[in-house]
Amino acid sequence: MAKKAPRRTAERILETTLALFNRFGEPNVSTTLISAELGISPGNLYYHYPAKDELINSLYDRYEKSLGALLETGGGVRNVEDAWFFMHSLFELIWDYRFLYRDLNDLLSKNRRLENRFQWVLESKAQAIQALLGSMRHSGALRIDPHEIPSTAAGMVVILTYWLSYEYVRNPRHALEPLNAQQAMLRGAHHVLNLLMPYLEPVQRAHLLGLTGAYFPPGTLPSTPLT
Repeated sequence: MAKKAPRRTAERILETTLALFNRFGEPNVSTTLISAELGISPGNLYYHYPAKDELINSLYDRYEKSLGALLETGGGVRNVEDAWFFMHSLFELIWDYRFLYRDLNDLLSKNRRLENRFQWVLESKAQAIQALLGSMRHSGALRIDPHEIPSTAAGMVVILTYWLSYEYVRNPRHALEPLNAQQAMLRGAHHVLNLLMPYLEPVQRAHLLGLTGAYFPPGTLPSTPLT
């Protein structure tokens, strides 16, 4: 039993760190705050994670593993229904690790490992979305010239990567609070998929409009500011 205690403590540290990073932003969370929140000594924290960057890197590694598994399913998307679920799942994962996206530029400027690894995130998202578009084209849900797929995928990746920053700028006090998570993710999924509107077959276009209408009250656009 004694051998398992360090692993349990390390797990608790990561869970607490993630919650604090997500709530306050990584630059605003010190190791002193983390240890105080856990009720442990700073020395105990440093025993498991000798530097703050090790906490960040460990959390990023978890995110990357989950992201890789999710992106592998992109090639199985056949229609708007599948694409909506895929995008919403992506945004849920991004939300779970939203501190990475909220403080992305700051993190990359300070953490060389993250700077290098986040290139993988962008490339992997682009490849997965290109596979998604190719699959939807093959199934007949999408009419798009193959030459347009890379640039369309790139636009979708930009929204996926910076949507939460956009939400935060629009409403800094409340946008990234858990109460607003669902609407923030729905808006993001809507705007990513809205880039496909010119290419969707009529039935698929109508279905996307129907999904949007089902999740947003009548007369409420996805870009309506949070209150």
